[in-house]
Amino acid sequence: MTAAGTSPPAVPAGTVLVVGAGLIGTSVALALNRRGIAVRVEDVDPVNVAVAASRIEARSVVSPADEPDLVVVATPPDHLADSISAALIAHPSAYVTDVGSVKVQPLAQLRSRGAGPDLPRYVGSHPMAGSERSGPLAAAADLFDGRTWAVTPHDSSDPRAVATVESLVSACGAVVVHLTPEEHDLAVARISHLPHLMAALTAGLLRDAPPTHLALSGQGVRDVTRIAGGNPVLWRQIVSANADALQVLLGDVRRELDDLLEALGDGDARRVEDVLLSGAAGAAAVPGKHGGPVVDLVAVTVAIPDRPGALAQLFSEVGALGVNIEDVRIDHDPARAFGLVEIDVAEGAGEGLAESLRAGGWAAHR
Repeated sequence: MTAAGTSPPAVPAGTVLVVGAGLIGTSVALALNRRGIAVRVEDVDPVNVAVAASRIEARSVVSPADEPDLVVVATPPDHLADSISAALIAHPSAYVTDVGSVKVQPLAQLRSRGAGPDLPRYVGSHPMAGSERSGPLAAAADLFDGRTWAVTPHDSSDPRAVATVESLVSACGAVVVHLTPEEHDLAVARISHLPHLMAALTAGLLRDAPPTHLALSGQGVRDVTRIAGGNPVLWRQIVSANADALQVLLGDVRRELDDLLEALGDGDARRVEDVLLSGAAGAAAVPGKHGGPVVDLVAVTVAIPDRPGALAQLFSEVGALGVNIEDVRIDHDPARAFGLVEIDVAEGAGEGLAESLRAGGWAAHR
Protein backbone atom coordinates (compact mmCIF):
# COMPACT_ATOMS: atom_id res chain seq x y z
CA MET A 1 0.00 0.00 0.00
CA THR A 2 1.11 3.58 -0.51
CA ALA A 3 3.05 4.80 2.54
CA ALA A 4 1.14 6.87 5.07
CA GLY A 5 1.22 10.57 4.35
CA THR A 6 1.87 10.18 0.62
CA SER A 7 -0.69 10.85 -2.06
CA PRO A 8 -2.11 7.93 -4.04
CA PRO A 9 -0.86 7.27 -7.54
CA ALA A 10 -3.05 9.01 -10.10
CA VAL A 11 -4.36 6.35 -12.41
CA PRO A 12 -3.26 8.17 -15.59
CA ALA A 13 0.34 8.10 -14.30
CA GLY A 14 0.20 4.52 -13.03
CA THR A 15 -0.52 1.11 -14.46
CA VAL A 16 -3.80 -0.77 -14.36
CA LEU A 17 -4.45 -4.50 -14.45
CA VAL A 18 -7.90 -5.55 -15.68
CA VAL A 19 -8.94 -9.05 -14.59
CA GLY A 20 -11.62 -10.31 -16.97
CA ALA A 21 -11.63 -9.62 -20.71
CA GLY A 22 -15.36 -9.54 -21.33
CA LEU A 23 -17.45 -6.60 -22.54
CA ILE A 24 -16.93 -4.39 -19.46
CA GLY A 25 -13.34 -5.35 -18.67
CA THR A 26 -12.14 -4.86 -22.23
CA SER A 27 -14.09 -1.59 -22.50
CA VAL A 28 -12.30 -0.35 -19.35
CA ALA A 29 -8.96 -1.29 -20.93
CA LEU A 30 -9.85 0.49 -24.18
CA ALA A 31 -11.10 3.60 -22.35
CA LEU A 32 -7.83 3.80 -20.40
CA ASN A 33 -5.84 3.05 -23.56
CA ARG A 34 -7.58 6.02 -25.19
CA ARG A 35 -6.07 8.20 -22.46
CA GLY A 36 -2.60 6.68 -22.93
CA ILE A 37 -2.76 4.84 -19.61
CA ALA A 38 -0.64 1.70 -19.28
CA VAL A 39 -2.92 -1.32 -19.01
CA ARG A 40 -2.77 -5.11 -18.99
CA VAL A 41 -5.63 -7.61 -19.29
CA GLU A 42 -5.90 -11.08 -17.76
CA ASP A 43 -8.58 -13.72 -18.29
CA VAL A 44 -8.96 -17.47 -17.75
CA ASP A 45 -9.77 -17.71 -21.47
CA PRO A 46 -6.61 -17.11 -23.54
CA VAL A 47 -8.71 -16.31 -26.61
CA ASN A 48 -10.39 -13.42 -24.77
CA VAL A 49 -6.99 -12.14 -23.67
CA ALA A 50 -5.65 -12.32 -27.23
CA VAL A 51 -8.66 -10.47 -28.64
CA ALA A 52 -8.55 -7.79 -25.95
CA ALA A 53 -4.79 -7.33 -26.28
CA SER A 54 -5.08 -7.02 -30.06
CA ARG A 55 -7.33 -4.00 -29.57
CA ILE A 56 -5.00 -2.19 -27.18
CA GLU A 57 -2.23 -0.06 -28.61
CA ALA A 58 1.15 -1.72 -28.07
CA ARG A 59 2.60 1.39 -26.43
CA SER A 60 0.05 1.09 -23.62
CA VAL A 61 0.53 -2.62 -22.87
CA VAL A 62 2.58 -3.43 -19.78
CA SER A 63 4.32 -6.72 -19.05
CA PRO A 64 3.28 -9.14 -16.27
CA ALA A 65 6.44 -8.10 -14.40
CA ASP A 66 5.11 -4.56 -13.92
CA GLU A 67 3.26 -4.28 -10.62
CA PRO A 68 -0.09 -2.48 -11.09
CA ASP A 69 -1.18 0.52 -9.06
CA LEU A 70 -4.82 -0.47 -9.53
CA VAL A 71 -6.53 -3.78 -10.25
CA VAL A 72 -9.99 -3.70 -11.85
CA VAL A 73 -11.85 -6.99 -11.37
CA ALA A 74 -14.36 -7.60 -14.17
CA THR A 75 -15.27 -11.25 -13.65
CA PRO A 76 -18.79 -12.75 -13.53
CA PRO A 77 -20.74 -12.29 -10.26
CA ASP A 78 -20.18 -15.88 -9.09
CA HIS A 79 -16.42 -15.30 -9.14
CA LEU A 80 -16.18 -11.74 -7.83
CA ALA A 81 -15.17 -12.49 -4.24
CA ASP A 82 -12.56 -15.06 -5.33
CA SER A 83 -11.09 -12.67 -7.91
CA ILE A 84 -11.02 -9.68 -5.56
CA SER A 85 -9.37 -11.76 -2.84
CA ALA A 86 -6.79 -13.11 -5.28
CA ALA A 87 -5.99 -9.59 -6.50
CA LEU A 88 -5.53 -8.27 -2.96
CA ILE A 89 -3.11 -11.12 -2.16
CA ALA A 90 -1.20 -11.13 -5.46
CA HIS A 91 -0.73 -7.34 -5.56
CA PRO A 92 -0.16 -6.14 -1.98
CA SER A 93 0.78 -2.59 -3.05
CA ALA A 94 -2.20 -2.07 -5.36
CA TYR A 95 -5.68 -0.76 -4.78
CA VAL A 96 -8.48 -3.03 -6.00
CA THR A 97 -11.94 -2.31 -7.36
CA ASP A 98 -14.53 -4.39 -9.16
CA VAL A 99 -17.19 -3.51 -11.72
CA GLY A 100 -19.78 -6.08 -10.68
CA SER A 101 -23.52 -5.49 -10.55
CA VAL A 102 -23.85 -6.42 -6.85
CA LYS A 103 -21.84 -5.09 -3.90
CA VAL A 104 -23.13 -6.48 -0.60
CA GLN A 105 -22.62 -10.18 -1.27
CA PRO A 106 -18.97 -10.12 -2.42
CA LEU A 107 -18.03 -7.78 0.44
CA ALA A 108 -19.64 -10.13 2.95
CA GLN A 109 -17.85 -13.09 1.38
CA LEU A 110 -14.50 -11.30 1.61
CA ARG A 111 -15.07 -10.57 5.29
CA SER A 112 -16.10 -14.15 6.02
CA ARG A 113 -12.87 -15.39 4.43
CA GLY A 114 -10.68 -13.28 6.69
CA ALA A 115 -9.74 -10.60 4.16
CA GLY A 116 -10.13 -7.87 6.80
CA PRO A 117 -6.48 -6.67 6.86
CA ASP A 118 -6.52 -6.14 3.09
CA LEU A 119 -10.01 -4.66 2.82
CA PRO A 120 -8.93 -0.99 3.17
CA ARG A 121 -7.36 -1.33 -0.30
CA TYR A 122 -10.66 -2.49 -1.81
CA VAL A 123 -13.42 -0.18 -3.02
CA GLY A 124 -16.35 -1.52 -5.02
CA SER A 125 -17.63 0.25 -8.10
CA HIS A 126 -20.15 -0.31 -10.87
CA PRO A 127 -20.41 1.45 -14.25
CA MET A 128 -24.00 1.87 -15.39
CA ALA A 129 -23.30 0.89 -18.98
CA GLY A 130 -23.55 -2.29 -20.98
CA SER A 131 -25.01 -4.07 -23.97
CA GLU A 132 -27.02 -7.16 -24.87
CA ARG A 133 -23.84 -8.33 -26.59
CA SER A 134 -20.93 -9.78 -24.65
CA GLY A 135 -17.23 -10.53 -25.04
CA PRO A 136 -14.18 -8.44 -25.97
CA LEU A 137 -15.30 -7.89 -29.55
CA ALA A 138 -18.37 -6.02 -28.29
CA ALA A 139 -16.24 -3.69 -26.15
CA ALA A 140 -15.89 0.01 -26.93
CA ALA A 141 -13.62 2.76 -25.65
CA ASP A 142 -16.56 5.18 -25.38
CA LEU A 143 -18.92 2.77 -23.59
CA PHE A 144 -18.76 4.80 -20.36
CA ASP A 145 -18.72 8.32 -21.80
CA GLY A 146 -21.21 10.46 -19.89
CA ARG A 147 -22.57 7.44 -17.97
CA THR A 148 -22.90 7.27 -14.21
CA TRP A 149 -20.47 5.00 -12.36
CA ALA A 150 -21.28 4.11 -8.76
CA VAL A 151 -18.37 4.15 -6.30
CA THR A 152 -19.29 2.20 -3.16
CA PRO A 153 -16.75 2.49 -0.34
CA HIS A 154 -17.30 0.32 2.72
CA ASP A 155 -16.68 1.44 6.31
CA SER A 156 -12.96 0.56 6.26
CA SER A 157 -12.05 1.72 2.74
CA ASP A 158 -8.83 3.77 2.59
CA PRO A 159 -9.63 7.31 1.35
CA ARG A 160 -6.65 7.00 -1.01
CA ALA A 161 -8.21 3.89 -2.53
CA VAL A 162 -11.48 5.77 -3.00
CA ALA A 163 -9.63 8.64 -4.70
CA THR A 164 -7.85 6.22 -7.02
CA VAL A 165 -11.10 4.57 -8.07
CA GLU A 166 -12.65 8.00 -8.63
CA SER A 167 -9.73 8.84 -10.94
CA LEU A 168 -10.38 5.60 -12.84
CA VAL A 169 -14.00 6.64 -13.37
CA SER A 170 -12.94 10.06 -14.65
CA ALA A 171 -10.32 8.51 -16.94
CA CYS A 172 -13.02 6.30 -18.47
CA GLY A 173 -15.21 9.33 -19.19
CA ALA A 174 -17.91 8.52 -16.62
CA VAL A 175 -19.48 10.48 -13.76
CA VAL A 176 -19.03 9.38 -10.12
CA VAL A 177 -22.08 8.66 -7.95
CA HIS A 178 -21.31 7.74 -4.32
CA LEU A 179 -23.45 5.07 -2.64
CA THR A 180 -23.02 2.62 0.20
CA PRO A 181 -22.97 -1.03 -0.89
CA GLU A 182 -26.48 -1.48 0.54
CA GLU A 183 -27.86 1.61 -1.21
CA HIS A 184 -26.29 0.47 -4.46
CA ASP A 185 -27.84 -2.99 -4.40
CA LEU A 186 -31.34 -1.65 -3.69
CA ALA A 187 -30.92 0.99 -6.40
CA VAL A 188 -29.82 -1.45 -9.11
CA ALA A 189 -32.51 -3.92 -8.06
CA ARG A 190 -35.07 -1.18 -8.65
CA ILE A 191 -33.76 0.34 -11.88
CA SER A 192 -32.06 -2.67 -13.55
CA HIS A 193 -32.58 -6.12 -12.07
CA LEU A 194 -36.35 -5.89 -11.51
CA PRO A 195 -37.02 -4.46 -15.01
CA HIS A 196 -34.95 -7.29 -16.48
CA LEU A 197 -37.04 -9.89 -14.66
CA MET A 198 -40.27 -8.19 -15.75
CA ALA A 199 -39.04 -8.20 -19.36
CA ALA A 200 -38.11 -11.86 -19.08
CA LEU A 201 -41.53 -12.79 -17.71
CA THR A 202 -43.29 -10.86 -20.48
CA ALA A 203 -41.06 -12.28 -23.21
CA GLY A 204 -41.51 -15.78 -21.83
CA LEU A 205 -45.23 -15.56 -22.59
CA LEU A 206 -44.36 -15.02 -26.25
CA ARG A 207 -42.36 -18.24 -26.56
CA ASP A 208 -45.37 -20.44 -27.39
CA ALA A 209 -47.58 -17.74 -28.90
CA PRO A 210 -49.23 -18.59 -32.25
CA PRO A 211 -47.49 -17.08 -35.30
CA THR A 212 -50.64 -15.11 -36.05
CA HIS A 213 -50.30 -13.36 -32.69
CA LEU A 214 -46.60 -12.65 -33.19
CA ALA A 215 -47.32 -11.19 -36.63
CA LEU A 216 -48.97 -8.26 -34.85
CA SER A 217 -45.75 -7.41 -32.97
CA GLY A 218 -44.80 -3.76 -33.04
CA GLN A 219 -42.31 -1.45 -31.41
CA GLY A 220 -44.09 -1.59 -28.05
CA VAL A 221 -43.45 -5.26 -27.43
CA ARG A 222 -39.89 -4.88 -28.72
CA ASP A 223 -39.27 -2.04 -26.26
CA VAL A 224 -40.63 -4.05 -23.33
CA THR A 225 -38.81 -7.31 -24.13
CA ARG A 226 -35.50 -6.08 -25.60
CA ILE A 227 -33.43 -6.52 -22.45
CA ALA A 228 -34.76 -10.05 -21.96
CA GLY A 229 -32.29 -11.08 -24.68
CA GLY A 230 -29.36 -10.68 -22.27
CA ASN A 231 -27.16 -13.65 -21.34
CA PRO A 232 -29.37 -15.86 -19.09
CA VAL A 233 -26.40 -17.42 -17.25
CA LEU A 234 -24.95 -14.02 -16.38
CA TRP A 235 -28.33 -12.66 -15.33
CA ARG A 236 -28.99 -15.71 -13.17
CA GLN A 237 -25.80 -14.87 -11.29
CA ILE A 238 -26.74 -11.20 -10.96
CA VAL A 239 -30.28 -11.68 -9.65
CA SER A 240 -29.25 -14.54 -7.35
CA ALA A 241 -26.52 -12.36 -5.82
CA ASN A 242 -29.04 -9.57 -5.21
CA ALA A 243 -31.86 -11.81 -4.00
CA ASP A 244 -32.59 -9.93 -0.76
CA ALA A 245 -33.30 -6.59 -2.43
CA LEU A 246 -35.22 -8.23 -5.27
CA GLN A 247 -37.47 -10.19 -2.92
CA VAL A 248 -38.62 -6.94 -1.32
CA LEU A 249 -39.37 -5.31 -4.68
CA LEU A 250 -40.97 -8.41 -6.16
CA GLY A 251 -43.21 -8.56 -3.10
CA ASP A 252 -44.32 -5.00 -3.91
CA VAL A 253 -44.98 -5.99 -7.53
CA ARG A 254 -46.98 -9.03 -6.42
CA ARG A 255 -49.24 -6.89 -4.24
CA GLU A 256 -49.78 -4.43 -7.09
CA LEU A 257 -50.47 -7.30 -9.50
CA ASP A 258 -52.97 -8.91 -7.12
CA ASP A 259 -54.73 -5.57 -6.78
CA LEU A 260 -54.86 -5.16 -10.57
CA LEU A 261 -56.26 -8.67 -11.05
CA GLU A 262 -58.94 -7.94 -8.48
CA ALA A 263 -59.80 -4.62 -10.15
CA LEU A 264 -60.12 -6.28 -13.54
CA GLY A 265 -62.29 -9.03 -12.09
CA ASP A 266 -64.55 -6.45 -10.42
CA GLY A 267 -64.70 -4.29 -13.52
CA ASP A 268 -63.34 -1.41 -11.42
CA ALA A 269 -62.07 0.95 -14.13
CA ARG A 270 -61.00 3.57 -11.59
CA ARG A 271 -58.54 1.23 -9.88
CA VAL A 272 -57.21 0.12 -13.28
CA GLU A 273 -56.66 3.74 -14.19
CA ASP A 274 -54.89 4.31 -10.86
CA VAL A 275 -52.37 1.61 -11.84
CA LEU A 276 -51.80 3.27 -15.20
CA LEU A 277 -51.47 6.72 -13.63
CA SER A 278 -48.94 5.39 -11.15
CA GLY A 279 -46.97 3.89 -14.03
CA ALA A 280 -47.03 7.16 -15.95
CA ALA A 281 -45.80 9.03 -12.86
CA GLY A 282 -42.97 6.56 -12.40
CA ALA A 283 -41.94 6.86 -16.05
CA ALA A 284 -41.92 10.64 -15.71
CA ALA A 285 -39.66 10.37 -12.65
CA VAL A 286 -36.84 8.82 -14.69
CA PRO A 287 -34.26 11.57 -15.33
CA GLY A 288 -34.01 12.94 -18.85
CA LYS A 289 -30.82 13.16 -20.88
CA HIS A 290 -27.76 14.62 -19.16
CA GLY A 291 -29.55 13.97 -15.86
CA GLY A 292 -31.90 16.89 -16.43
CA PRO A 293 -35.69 17.01 -16.20
CA VAL A 294 -37.76 14.94 -18.60
CA VAL A 295 -38.63 16.83 -21.77
CA ASP A 296 -42.15 16.37 -23.11
CA LEU A 297 -41.77 14.57 -26.43
CA VAL A 298 -44.00 13.72 -29.37
CA ALA A 299 -43.42 11.05 -31.99
CA VAL A 300 -43.39 11.85 -35.69
CA THR A 301 -43.81 8.70 -37.79
CA VAL A 302 -42.19 8.61 -41.22
CA ALA A 303 -42.46 5.88 -43.87
CA ILE A 304 -38.99 5.19 -45.21
CA PRO A 305 -37.89 2.90 -48.07
CA ASP A 306 -35.63 0.01 -47.10
CA ARG A 307 -32.60 1.08 -49.12
CA PRO A 308 -29.07 2.34 -48.33
CA GLY A 309 -28.88 6.01 -47.47
CA ALA A 310 -32.60 6.56 -46.83
CA LEU A 311 -32.22 6.94 -43.07
CA ALA A 312 -29.22 9.26 -43.45
CA GLN A 313 -31.22 11.40 -45.87
CA LEU A 314 -34.12 11.64 -43.43
CA PHE A 315 -31.86 12.59 -40.52
CA SER A 316 -30.09 15.16 -42.68
CA GLU A 317 -33.36 16.82 -43.63
CA VAL A 318 -34.57 16.87 -40.01
CA GLY A 319 -31.27 18.47 -39.00
CA ALA A 320 -31.54 21.05 -41.77
CA LEU A 321 -34.93 22.04 -40.32
CA GLY A 322 -33.19 22.80 -37.01
CA VAL A 323 -35.01 20.05 -35.10
CA ASN A 324 -33.10 17.90 -32.58
CA ILE A 325 -33.91 14.18 -32.60
CA GLU A 326 -34.28 13.03 -29.00
CA ASP A 327 -34.86 9.34 -29.75
CA VAL A 328 -35.61 7.10 -32.71
CA ARG A 329 -37.21 3.69 -33.33
CA ILE A 330 -37.51 1.68 -36.54
CA ASP A 331 -40.29 -0.82 -37.21
CA HIS A 332 -40.11 -2.73 -40.49
CA ASP A 333 -43.26 -3.27 -42.51
CA PRO A 334 -43.55 -7.07 -43.04
CA ALA A 335 -45.66 -6.62 -46.18
CA ARG A 336 -43.58 -4.02 -48.02
CA ALA A 337 -39.95 -2.96 -48.49
CA PHE A 338 -40.56 -0.05 -46.15
CA GLY A 339 -39.88 0.82 -42.56
CA LEU A 340 -41.70 3.09 -40.17
CA VAL A 341 -39.36 5.43 -38.34
CA GLU A 342 -40.64 7.02 -35.14
CA ILE A 343 -38.70 10.20 -34.38
CA ASP A 344 -39.12 11.65 -30.89
CA VAL A 345 -38.78 15.45 -30.81
CA ALA A 346 -39.66 18.22 -28.36
CA GLU A 347 -43.42 18.63 -28.13
CA GLY A 348 -43.52 22.06 -29.72
CA ALA A 349 -41.60 20.89 -32.81
CA GLY A 350 -43.71 17.87 -33.75
CA GLU A 351 -46.48 19.32 -35.91
CA GLY A 352 -44.16 21.67 -37.78
CA LEU A 353 -41.69 18.84 -38.45
CA ALA A 354 -44.39 16.56 -39.85
CA GLU A 355 -45.67 19.33 -42.15
CA SER A 356 -42.16 20.17 -43.39
CA LEU A 357 -41.35 16.54 -44.08
CA ARG A 358 -44.60 16.07 -46.01
CA ALA A 359 -43.74 19.14 -48.07
CA GLY A 360 -40.42 17.48 -48.86
CA GLY A 361 -42.10 14.32 -50.17
CA TRP A 362 -42.00 12.13 -47.08
CA ALA A 363 -45.07 10.29 -45.80
CA ALA A 364 -45.05 11.71 -42.27
CA HIS A 365 -47.61 12.23 -39.55
CA ARG A 366 -47.80 12.93 -35.83
